[in-house]
Amino acid sequence: MSTIPRVSSALAGEPPHFAAVLAHQPEIAQSFFALYGRFWQSEVLSARIKEVARMRNARVTECGFCRNVRFDKALAEGLGEEVVEDITDGYETSAKLTDAEKAALKFTDALIHDPELLNGDARAALQRHFTPKQIAELGLGVSLFLALAKALIIMGLEPESMERTVLPTPAVLEPAA
Repeated sequence: MSTIPRVSSALAGEPPHFAAVLAHQPEIAQSFFALYGRFWQSEVLSARIKEVARMRNARVTECGFCRNVRFDKALAEGLGEEVVEDITDGYETSAKLTDAEKAALKFTDALIHDPELLNGDARAALQRHFTPKQIAELGLGVSLFLALAKALIIMGLEPESMERTVLPTPAVLEPAA
Protein backbone atom coordinates (compact mmCIF):
# COMPACT_ATOMS: atom_id res chain seq x y z
CA MET A 1 0.00 0.00 0.00
CA SER A 2 1.14 3.53 -0.62
CA THR A 3 2.48 5.57 2.24
CA ILE A 4 3.04 8.62 0.05
CA PRO A 5 0.24 11.11 0.79
CA ARG A 6 -1.85 11.96 -2.25
CA VAL A 7 -3.72 14.79 -0.51
CA SER A 8 -2.21 17.71 1.38
CA SER A 9 -2.99 18.63 4.96
CA ALA A 10 -5.43 21.48 5.47
CA LEU A 11 -3.82 22.25 8.83
CA ALA A 12 -0.78 24.51 8.66
CA GLY A 13 2.36 22.80 9.94
CA GLU A 14 0.74 19.35 10.22
CA PRO A 15 1.65 16.46 7.98
CA PRO A 16 -1.16 14.78 6.07
CA HIS A 17 -3.17 12.37 8.24
CA PHE A 18 -6.85 11.54 8.08
CA ALA A 19 -8.15 14.39 10.27
CA ALA A 20 -5.78 16.91 8.67
CA VAL A 21 -6.94 15.92 5.18
CA LEU A 22 -10.62 15.94 6.13
CA ALA A 23 -10.07 19.46 7.47
CA HIS A 24 -10.35 20.60 3.83
CA GLN A 25 -14.08 19.98 4.41
CA PRO A 26 -14.56 20.94 8.09
CA GLU A 27 -18.35 20.57 8.24
CA ILE A 28 -18.25 17.12 6.66
CA ALA A 29 -15.30 16.13 8.86
CA GLN A 30 -17.20 17.21 11.97
CA SER A 31 -20.22 15.15 10.90
CA PHE A 32 -18.06 12.10 10.13
CA PHE A 33 -16.25 12.22 13.47
CA ALA A 34 -19.53 12.75 15.31
CA LEU A 35 -21.04 9.70 13.60
CA TYR A 36 -17.94 7.58 14.25
CA GLY A 37 -17.87 8.66 17.89
CA ARG A 38 -21.58 7.97 18.36
CA PHE A 39 -21.14 4.53 16.82
CA TRP A 40 -18.34 3.65 19.23
CA GLN A 41 -20.13 5.12 22.26
CA SER A 42 -23.36 3.25 21.56
CA GLU A 43 -23.77 0.24 23.80
CA VAL A 44 -26.15 -1.62 21.50
CA LEU A 45 -23.15 -3.83 20.62
CA SER A 46 -20.16 -4.40 22.84
CA ALA A 47 -16.92 -2.65 21.92
CA ARG A 48 -15.35 -6.10 21.73
CA ILE A 49 -17.73 -7.23 18.94
CA LYS A 50 -17.17 -3.94 17.10
CA GLU A 51 -13.41 -4.32 17.40
CA VAL A 52 -13.53 -7.94 16.20
CA ALA A 53 -15.35 -6.75 13.06
CA ARG A 54 -12.92 -3.82 12.67
CA MET A 55 -9.94 -6.19 12.91
CA ARG A 56 -11.40 -8.46 10.23
CA ASN A 57 -11.89 -5.48 7.95
CA ALA A 58 -8.31 -4.39 8.65
CA ARG A 59 -6.99 -7.81 7.70
CA VAL A 60 -9.09 -8.03 4.54
CA THR A 61 -8.32 -4.49 3.32
CA GLU A 62 -4.69 -4.70 4.48
CA CYS A 63 -4.90 -1.25 6.04
CA GLY A 64 -1.66 -0.86 8.01
CA PHE A 65 -3.05 1.79 10.34
CA CYS A 66 -6.22 -0.17 11.05
CA ARG A 67 -4.31 -3.42 11.67
CA ASN A 68 -2.10 -1.82 14.30
CA VAL A 69 -4.58 0.28 16.27
CA ARG A 70 -6.51 -1.17 19.21
CA PHE A 71 -9.25 0.71 21.05
CA ASP A 72 -9.01 0.68 24.83
CA LYS A 73 -12.67 -0.12 25.51
CA ALA A 74 -12.45 -3.42 23.60
CA LEU A 75 -9.25 -4.30 25.45
CA ALA A 76 -11.02 -3.61 28.75
CA GLU A 77 -13.71 -6.06 27.60
CA GLY A 78 -11.07 -8.78 27.26
CA LEU A 79 -10.12 -8.63 23.59
CA GLY A 80 -6.47 -9.62 23.73
CA GLU A 81 -3.94 -10.23 20.99
CA GLU A 82 -4.35 -14.00 21.32
CA VAL A 83 -7.94 -13.58 20.11
CA VAL A 84 -7.09 -10.97 17.46
CA GLU A 85 -4.49 -13.38 16.02
CA ASP A 86 -7.34 -15.77 15.13
CA ILE A 87 -9.22 -13.15 13.08
CA THR A 88 -7.80 -14.52 9.85
CA ASP A 89 -9.09 -16.78 7.11
CA GLY A 90 -10.21 -19.93 8.90
CA TYR A 91 -11.54 -18.07 11.95
CA GLU A 92 -14.54 -20.41 11.87
CA THR A 93 -12.45 -23.13 13.57
CA SER A 94 -10.93 -20.87 16.24
CA ALA A 95 -11.30 -22.02 19.83
CA LYS A 96 -10.52 -18.48 21.02
CA LEU A 97 -13.40 -16.69 19.28
CA THR A 98 -16.92 -16.98 20.65
CA ASP A 99 -19.78 -18.18 18.48
CA ALA A 100 -21.18 -14.63 18.50
CA GLU A 101 -17.81 -13.27 17.33
CA LYS A 102 -17.70 -15.85 14.53
CA ALA A 103 -21.22 -14.83 13.46
CA ALA A 104 -20.14 -11.16 13.44
CA LEU A 105 -17.08 -12.08 11.37
CA LYS A 106 -19.17 -13.99 8.82
CA PHE A 107 -21.45 -10.93 8.56
CA THR A 108 -18.36 -8.74 8.08
CA ASP A 109 -17.08 -11.00 5.31
CA ALA A 110 -20.50 -10.97 3.65
CA LEU A 111 -20.63 -7.17 3.70
CA ILE A 112 -17.07 -6.80 2.39
CA HIS A 113 -17.01 -9.65 -0.13
CA ASP A 114 -20.29 -11.29 -1.05
CA PRO A 115 -23.76 -11.11 0.54
CA GLU A 116 -24.28 -14.77 -0.41
CA LEU A 117 -21.88 -15.69 2.40
CA LEU A 118 -24.69 -14.83 4.82
CA ASN A 119 -27.16 -17.56 4.00
CA GLY A 120 -28.38 -20.70 5.73
CA ASP A 121 -26.44 -21.48 8.90
CA ALA A 122 -24.52 -18.18 8.85
CA ARG A 123 -27.74 -16.17 8.77
CA ALA A 124 -29.31 -18.31 11.49
CA ALA A 125 -26.21 -17.85 13.68
CA LEU A 126 -26.29 -14.09 13.19
CA GLN A 127 -29.97 -13.95 14.17
CA ARG A 128 -29.39 -16.27 17.12
CA HIS A 129 -26.64 -14.07 18.59
CA PHE A 130 -27.81 -10.58 17.63
CA THR A 131 -31.02 -8.57 17.64
CA PRO A 132 -32.09 -6.64 14.53
CA LYS A 133 -30.91 -3.44 16.26
CA GLN A 134 -27.48 -4.98 16.86
CA ILE A 135 -27.24 -6.25 13.28
CA ALA A 136 -28.10 -2.78 11.98
CA GLU A 137 -25.36 -1.25 14.15
CA LEU A 138 -22.87 -3.90 13.05
CA GLY A 139 -23.70 -3.20 9.39
CA LEU A 140 -23.15 0.52 9.89
CA GLY A 141 -19.88 -0.15 11.71
CA VAL A 142 -18.47 -2.46 9.07
CA SER A 143 -19.46 0.05 6.39
CA LEU A 144 -17.62 2.79 8.29
CA PHE A 145 -14.56 0.57 8.82
CA LEU A 146 -14.41 -0.36 5.14
CA ALA A 147 -14.81 3.24 4.00
CA LEU A 148 -12.22 4.54 6.46
CA ALA A 149 -9.67 1.87 5.54
CA LYS A 150 -10.13 2.44 1.83
CA ALA A 151 -9.87 6.22 2.27
CA LEU A 152 -6.62 5.87 4.23
CA ILE A 153 -5.20 3.53 1.61
CA ILE A 154 -6.20 5.50 -1.49
CA MET A 155 -5.07 8.83 -0.03
CA GLY A 156 -1.69 7.34 0.90
CA LEU A 157 -2.18 8.03 4.60
CA GLU A 158 -0.95 4.70 5.93
CA PRO A 159 2.22 4.86 8.01
CA GLU A 160 5.43 3.41 6.60
CA SER A 161 5.61 1.27 9.72
CA MET A 162 3.68 1.34 12.94
CA GLU A 163 3.91 -0.33 16.31
CA ARG A 164 0.80 -1.73 17.92
CA THR A 165 -0.92 1.30 19.38
CA VAL A 166 -3.73 1.49 21.92
CA LEU A 167 -5.95 4.53 21.45
CA PRO A 168 -8.90 5.85 23.40
CA THR A 169 -12.14 4.55 21.92
CA PRO A 170 -13.55 7.25 19.63
CA ALA A 171 -16.09 9.55 21.24
CA VAL A 172 -18.23 12.45 20.14
CA LEU A 173 -16.19 15.61 20.47
CA GLU A 174 -17.89 18.85 21.31
CA PRO A 175 -17.31 21.57 18.70
CA ALA A 176 -14.80 24.23 19.67
CA ALA A 177 -16.44 27.40 20.94
